[in-house]
Amino acid sequence: MGEPLELDELLKMAVDSLYLSIVVDETGCIRHVGRPYAEILGVDSQDVIGQPVNKVIPNTRLLNVIKTGRQELGQIFIMKNGAPTICNRFPIFDKKGKIRGALSTATFHNLDHVAALKAEVDKLRKENHLYQQQLAAFKKMPFSLDDIIGNSLSVQKIKNAIEKAAKTNLTILISGETGTGKEVFANAIHQISSRCFGSFIKVNCAAIPKDLLESELFGYSEGAFSGAAKGGKIGKFEQANNGTILLDEIGELPLALQSKLLRVIQERELERVGGTSTIKLDVRMICCTNRDLEQMVKEGSFRQDLYYRINTMELNIPPLRDRTEDIAPLCSYFTKKINRYHGCCINGISEEVLRHFLNYGWPGNVRELEHVLERACVMSASSVLDVEHFDFFLPRIYRGGSYEEGGTLAERKGRLEKIAIVEALETAKGNKSKAAAALKITRSQFYEKLKKYGIAAGARK
Repeated sequence: MGEPLELDELLKMAVDSLYLSIVVDETGCIRHVGRPYAEILGVDSQDVIGQPVNKVIPNTRLLNVIKTGRQELGQIFIMKNGAPTICNRFPIFDKKGKIRGALSTATFHNLDHVAALKAEVDKLRKENHLYQQQLAAFKKMPFSLDDIIGNSLSVQKIKNAIEKAAKTNLTILISGETGTGKEVFANAIHQISSRCFGSFIKVNCAAIPKDLLESELFGYSEGAFSGAAKGGKIGKFEQANNGTILLDEIGELPLALQSKLLRVIQERELERVGGTSTIKLDVRMICCTNRDLEQMVKEGSFRQDLYYRINTMELNIPPLRDRTEDIAPLCSYFTKKINRYHGCCINGISEEVLRHFLNYGWPGNVRELEHVLERACVMSASSVLDVEHFDFFLPRIYRGGSYEEGGTLAERKGRLEKIAIVEALETAKGNKSKAAAALKITRSQFYEKLKKYGIAAGARK
């Protein structure tokens, strides 16, 4: 073992400047201790020079660093005065790689500083995540209200309302029949709002079991119930923080959860299931329903105060049968979408098909239209969809209304005659000439009966 190394005065001052610093040689004897550290130890820095470090600092790990030659970073160390600190310990090697001692210095002497730093790091991570979302959004094509398909006056009015509402943080209720595209309008509100760079979280209140809905919406803490994940789970509202949450089928929300939701809206904060601390929220809420919430309030199945809270502004999406002028542009949009998804090459629909579509009531609304087109596009080998490509759909058109019982003899005979005509059209796959021949009547008589019974015109000749 060689002679102990002598420290240069400049090196001593440099080491002394490090916070809570101490240097030992390869034998574990103290060669230098910084003044602040000596004060905490309650010793004179000169008096401990040459003494074994484990006698001055019984719980030291510097001897372990000398033995292993490995540094120890970010280690919590309890000082003699009981204060916790974070230490970094480094082995000292000579030019030949032989260990000649070790150096210890503190990064933090107050763990409150560590907590503050962690909070700052978490904040920077969140900001970085937000910037990443913004960057991804900038790379995409910008969304505009023109992406909502429809030229009808009713849709134009809704677009105008969305443009104004999106600039605010109002809670919006979107109502309408099933399949009218309520989610599309909700997405438009988010995309053109200042929250477009935040998350857009969608929750279908009818699709989640009622006993799980509370924990899905508000999250839960560790040990909140049997089977709860370690560390708890973040809820949909927290996921949507600084963004937008869509509560679809809000009318299916149990009364007990309605009370908690009301508090979240009013206080802008929540408590996780089984938790005790409150979490601040900055969330834009959009609700959708196909139910009559006003009637539910009268029946007592929906809270009146919650109804008025979520109904700050209501957008009622009209059914497709009330905006038939939108059918043609929707067909064009959906065929292009289907082409991209399924690799089809459909250029459009024939005039006959469009006439059928205009005469149909579309109880499933826009969703039904898309599904009908999707099936026809996938099964068709032609570039233009014609009546024969919708043989699966024609019975729905021809049968139109329901057949009532009772009435006069003439009314009963009329209903039977209409049924016969519809069945003949279905068998002939829309070919009127074949249907008329099957019924043994002339084509002109057949057309008169179509008009008389309000059966959709424009089937194949």
